[in-house]
Amino acid sequence: FRTVEPLEYYRRFLKENCRPDGRELGEFRATTVNIGNVGSITTADGSALVKLGNTTVICGVKAELAAPAADSANKGYIVPNVELPSLCSERFRSGPPGEEAQAASQFIADVIENSQMIVKEDLCIANGKVAWVLYCDIICLDYDGNLLDASVFALLAALKNVQLPSVVINEETGLSEVDLKQKTPLIIRKHPVATSFAIFDDTLLIVDPTAEEEDLATGTVTIVTDEEGRLCSVHKPGGSPLTGAKLQDCITRAITRHKEVKKLIDKVIKSITPK
Repeated sequence: FRTVEPLEYYRRFLKENCRPDGRELGEFRATTVNIGNVGSITTADGSALVKLGNTTVICGVKAELAAPAADSANKGYIVPNVELPSLCSERFRSGPPGEEAQAASQFIADVIENSQMIVKEDLCIANGKVAWVLYCDIICLDYDGNLLDASVFALLAALKNVQLPSVVINEETGLSEVDLKQKTPLIIRKHPVATSFAIFDDTLLIVDPTAEEEDLATGTVTIVTDEEGRLCSVHKPGGSPLTGAKLQDCITRAITRHKEVKKLIDKVIKSITPK
């Protein structure tokens, strides 16, 4: 029945206010985060691995020095890139990034910009001469829906783990001198957290959809909030329209979810901080 009529199968569960995997409509899958020295990303300056149910995302941040752009001499750069390799799900093919990966990369870039989690001026070392470029590679290892929540979480956790070496400009030679012994954490001004919902039959909202639920849904919406409960972005790629009241409901739930995620990150960071 599930194979022949997946939507009907789901509707029977939704009528009872639960889902085939046993979760309630407003319940998230088990969420875990590992920060720093994830697997063997020793080349990254900061890394994190996030699991949301089966969905597994890894983020590595690499910091490099570059000259600032002429029109923004006092700013560094942040370059996010989301990869969905064929190994994470049979829905993706090898080769250049597909539509979903490009849309996810754009979404992450918008979240960074709108939330002001990192202010680009903070990445400038010497005005007009040298600045940091942060390459943030987000790779999905196992895709089972709700890529955006996992990606934003992995990005935030990896950035919290970044330590940048001190850089000074040598007056005589004009060259940058890097001191790897002196490192300072990245300045993170805001902590955005994404919360995604799938809309069923234009009316029912469920949180943290699996890949199957995303396929059956009539629409999805992702709400990004920061620690002050401020709305950083609303991402709604087509699908069923949402009433103002429903949207407000999503925002309220997103604010609650933010507290849980923030608690999780703080706990992990505390456990890896040298006493």
